[in-house]
Amino acid sequence: MTRFEADAAALQDNLVAVRRELHQVVELGLDLPRTQEVLLRELAGLGLEITTGTALTSVTAVLRGGRAGPVVLLRADMDGLPVHEATGLEFASTSGRMHACGHDLHMAGLLGAVRLLVARREELPGTVVFMFQPGEEGQAGGRIMLEERVLDAAGERPVAAYAIHVECTLERGQLVTRQGSMMASASALRMTLRGTGGHAAFPQNGIDPVPVAAQLILAVQTFAARRLPATDQAVISITRLSSDSAASNVLAAEVQLEANIRTLSKPTLETVREQLPLMLEGIAVANGCTLESEFIASYPVTYNDPAETAFVLDVLDELVGSERVTRLETPSMASEDFAYVLDEVPGTLVFLGAAPDAGSGPLHSERAVFDDSVLGEQASVLAELAWRRLERA
Repeated sequence: MTRFEADAAALQDNLVAVRRELHQVVELGLDLPRTQEVLLRELAGLGLEITTGTALTSVTAVLRGGRAGPVVLLRADMDGLPVHEATGLEFASTSGRMHACGHDLHMAGLLGAVRLLVARREELPGTVVFMFQPGEEGQAGGRIMLEERVLDAAGERPVAAYAIHVECTLERGQLVTRQGSMMASASALRMTLRGTGGHAAFPQNGIDPVPVAAQLILAVQTFAARRLPATDQAVISITRLSSDSAASNVLAAEVQLEANIRTLSKPTLETVREQLPLMLEGIAVANGCTLESEFIASYPVTYNDPAETAFVLDVLDELVGSERVTRLETPSMASEDFAYVLDEVPGTLVFLGAAPDAGSGPLHSERAVFDDSVLGEQASVLAELAWRRLERA
């Protein structure tokens, strides 16, 4: 039996209850007052140094062990999605908002890790920072918490940072990670293409930007195939397209386009940022149009430090057996703002399978269902990673 296994099993029912409460009070973005209230209630009386955010309703808790040692950070995200839940669960959200990405489990699992480590405070060989973060679903809450100095919460920077993300279509109890790039960066290119408009019967008397927009869309795909190395690709998708024409006999004068850009390395991201707008502007000018573009950088690549991840994999193999630990061959093209932390502190993001026996819809869907029987193990794995990393330093 592992160090925390029995205590984690004893916490299981409480963690499930808290998770289901969080599931019903789900909130969006950076302002999550009810969620923060639940977290503060659960953390009260544990002898932690607790601070809350200024620009967001974050919660940071510091646990100082009885033995001297370094600092390790454990993180969970807090926000939900604007999805109308259709799971039929007895504790389903009815607010038009939903924890369809499992952040309710992330919070409950980290609360479990807090309790496991607090119970052994005197033996703990160092300090653990628990980072509860709003705004993962597009608002860059992780970056804002860095700006509010979460990494300095304990007085010195962490030597490592870890997080677990549950996955509702992955076999329950399976743990998945990889060294190096784990998840893609996410950026956008917002464009305004301008012609002159005119009468649809006489296109020769104006400059119609719509067929030029079609050329831009095709050029985006050619760019990915011919300007980027086959071993370090990007996914570039045109996700928004609209014109200002309000009638079928009026040529548009302006077309709005937006591209979603996913990359797996900083060099590829810089190539896209520098070269793609120039290429598209050239096509626009060649057709008598003008193109204004704005590159919007969002989440960076989620990069698992190779040395830290080798350590994590060894620990996971020992805790649950190598048959339940998967070394992911290729990164995911989805994005995750734990990337901001991993840009500053070496660490690892791990996926934990939470697929129910009856199956589930995909992440972010109204039918996403997570088996919360994994919470005890989630808590014990986080606690064990923190403990062993403190011991190793």
